[in-house]
Amino acid sequence: MTVGDLAAHLRITPADVQRELMKLGILANLNAEVSVENATKVAQARGFKVISGNGAAAPTAAPAGAAGLARPKKARASGPVPRPPVVVIMGHVDHGKTTLLDVIRNTHVTDHEFGGITQHIGAYQVEVPAGDEKDGKRQTKRITFLDTPGHEAFTAMRARGAQGADIAIIVVAADDGVMPQTIEAINHAKAANVRIIVAVNKVDKPDANVQRVLEEMAAQGIVPKAWGGDHDFVEVSALERLGIDELLEYILFEAEVAELTADPNLPAEGTIIEARLDPGKGPVATVLVDSGTLFVGDAVVAGTGSGKIRAMMDDRGRQVQRAGPSMPVELLGLSSTPLAGDRLQVIENERLARQMVQERELRSREAKMKASGRGVTLEALYRQIREGEVKDLNIIVKADVQGSVEAVRQSIERLQNEEVRVNVLHAAVGNVGESDILLASASQAVVLAFNVKVDGQAKRAAADEGVEIKSYKIIYDLIEDVQAALEGMLKPVYREVVLGHATVRATFKLPRGGVVAGCYVNDGKVVRGAQARVKRGKQLVHTGEVDSLKHIKEDVREMAAGFECGILMDDFNDFQEGDVIEVFQTEQVSRR
Repeated sequence: MTVGDLAAHLRITPADVQRELMKLGILANLNAEVSVENATKVAQARGFKVISGNGAAAPTAAPAGAAGLARPKKARASGPVPRPPVVVIMGHVDHGKTTLLDVIRNTHVTDHEFGGITQHIGAYQVEVPAGDEKDGKRQTKRITFLDTPGHEAFTAMRARGAQGADIAIIVVAADDGVMPQTIEAINHAKAANVRIIVAVNKVDKPDANVQRVLEEMAAQGIVPKAWGGDHDFVEVSALERLGIDELLEYILFEAEVAELTADPNLPAEGTIIEARLDPGKGPVATVLVDSGTLFVGDAVVAGTGSGKIRAMMDDRGRQVQRAGPSMPVELLGLSSTPLAGDRLQVIENERLARQMVQERELRSREAKMKASGRGVTLEALYRQIREGEVKDLNIIVKADVQGSVEAVRQSIERLQNEEVRVNVLHAAVGNVGESDILLASASQAVVLAFNVKVDGQAKRAAADEGVEIKSYKIIYDLIEDVQAALEGMLKPVYREVVLGHATVRATFKLPRGGVVAGCYVNDGKVVRGAQARVKRGKQLVHTGEVDSLKHIKEDVREMAAGFECGILMDDFNDFQEGDVIEVFQTEQVSRR
């Protein structure tokens, strides 16, 4: 077999095979063939027991401990085992999310970031003391943290089918209280149906008011357990390192209650947390392994990219042999850059991986062609209800002032019926942004905009994700549309657009019957196939369609102002000089 084939079988990199061959005095490129004898020596040097073709064992293998990047020789017990929890940290800007994580993992991420604001998504795993000492060693458990630049990335992963996290920590500054992005983070976490822990940060500040934070969070439906609710609140100070151990204990407790498990013996599957194109390394992706164990040399598919893993690094930049459930690693070897939230799967070989990518690209093109029907629209809701596809109508409300937000929310929540429940996932003041579209896409929701604009990025995202944005200026129209959708009576709204006017100056009888009106176009234009009204003074004589339009003897599609033309209308021959023909068309518009 070749150097590349041998590396794939041993689950190590081709460079490692080449180094072992160099020890034997052999220089070989990637496609060079390796003899059976030399392949046996390389495998034994890597801790493998080599079996010959007749089933007999080859000469003695290398001593234990030289396994390198290879798979374990002993089969482990199959079945699910406990896995570390995956925690996402969210909250308002400058409330201390990254500083809190910085303290937890005892590094200095904030020092390397511009202005102290997170510039990228990171995934980090930490070890936390748990339980009593055993055999003189303190037992530890692992926790995986996703450090996101906000809830947008977390929700982008959900929009592509990835859960992303098991537990959400909502960070609220004790001196600032609940802010707009805090509310958004709460709504995104609720929509993802993850467990929520509240970290009340900056309690060391003189103007800290923990009681106010508890009251404001309770108003958002996050009620502390001390008040009879379901959520743990932990007072912390990232700068003073107060309450950190208590926060970690709560995380481990929630993970234990959730009974998080995964089977490390299955072919690995994971979620892409972030990806970038490195000028020297090519596509680089951070993946969070969900189940199974990922090895260097595995053939994988991620989104519309495929390849064989050439190397993996952990969050500290150290090369690792393998990555088990809930472990984040950065990997090299993909053919293209995947998207956050794309699924990574281990495939039998690269040929099958490429075939899967081709099929995915075909499905992706087909999905884009049907993008307009992917989201939930009010017009399509009743049909989906009847077909049993939809039981909840999820709505996101954006309005100009807080009074309008509350009025719209309360009015919508009263519109319940036996078939459908209305859920207001998020209601806030401000223009419709990309974050709202991502939440709508992930939750199959409709965005209702009341007296606010839609950002350019939000419009592009809505078109890509198939999300409907309905804009209104009158609250009664908004309520009527939602009510009508629930009752299956929503009708399209049309408006009439006048295209132009023409005055009849002469009439001509056709040999085969019918009368042509010789007209002068006064303004606008006359269009063949458009609707038209014949007016005689103030009297409406006839309404019909422009059946034929001629200029001199030529058939034309339209005639502009200042020109003469001949107009023939369907089933109408009673033209008279001086009649005015008003040409118009109807078009469907959004209800406002």
